[in-house]
Amino acid sequence: MNQQQSQTDISIDAIPVDIANTQSGEVNPAEVPEEIESLTRKRASEQPPTNPLVVLKAARWWYIHGKGSTDPAFQWAIEWARHLASDRPSDVDQFDAFREYLVTVGFADEKYDLR
Repeated sequence: MNQQQSQTDISIDAIPVDIANTQSGEVNPAEVPEEIESLTRKRASEQPPTNPLVVLKAARWWYIHGKGSTDPAFQWAIEWARHLASDRPSDVDQFDAFREYLVTVGFADEKYDLR
């Protein structure tokens, strides 16, 4: 076990996973690791990440700490990774739900602030 890890926290790469706070559905923006926040905001921007592995890294965090497979940030990450892998159009409605969720979580005051 890494010296920085406790028995209640594990790490997959450099992103910590808080076991006690998994799939709570309650995400506090102050508790989102800086790298995940940055990746999440970039996915809502006009120039989202183009590396599916980077997108899936953020997806994993949202799956674990958000609402599981129903978490809009997780769902949009999977949709965007699918788009990157297949070059098929992405789901605009799912993108809007993702941006609305980020407003609900507290990443922005309005979904249009994220672009």
